[in-house]
Amino acid sequence: MPTLSTIEIETAEKVDASIIWLHGLGANGHDFEPIVPQLRLPKSFAIRFIFPHAPSIPVTINGGMVMPAWYDIIDASMDRDIDHTQIMQSSDWINELIKQEIDRGIDSKRIIIAGFSQGGAVAYQVALTYPDALAGLMALSTYLATSQTIKPSSINQDIPILVCHGRLDMVVPEMLGRNAIDSLKSMGYEAQYHTYAMQHSVSFEEIVDISNWIQEVLA
Repeated sequence: MPTLSTIEIETAEKVDASIIWLHGLGANGHDFEPIVPQLRLPKSFAIRFIFPHAPSIPVTINGGMVMPAWYDIIDASMDRDIDHTQIMQSSDWINELIKQEIDRGIDSKRIIIAGFSQGGAVAYQVALTYPDALAGLMALSTYLATSQTIKPSSINQDIPILVCHGRLDMVVPEMLGRNAIDSLKSMGYEAQYHTYAMQHSVSFEEIVDISNWIQEVLA
């Protein structure tokens, strides 16, 4: 069983798809709970949304304050010096959640990995390296923290990828989102890239795009 505690929301009595959605630094699984009804997905989409809680650890850039985090950020420069051991541990936890869904009868090709900010960095690592085919990867206001170390799995070479970023983001500057797109392209991936007139947040327009993308990849 997974080490992480989670929140689960099911949109139908019998689900046939799962979305594992990771929150950002200092938040928890409740952060994206309200987005489920906002997506306004058709009733025919029977999805289990899983929102895991990151463990609480000291975060260097915040003066060592203990808070929910998927990994420690040592330096918030554009290069983002992070604790790679911790991001790999978080990735392993999400892999366990994927396995749990498969054990519950969900085809891996019906599982989307999504993440916001820090959670998005973990989502990149998980989805691009997972050994079985997944439905899609959604990276929101984030960056590819493991671009120099990641060893992608060929099975997900054609995975649908949605990348969204705020043009006014001062926490994770949009340049980091564009850098991630460049890294993806260099590895042979194709991704949809959308930007919005917003800061480090989620906008209504973005939610519409996310909903449309989910419907496309799970159709």
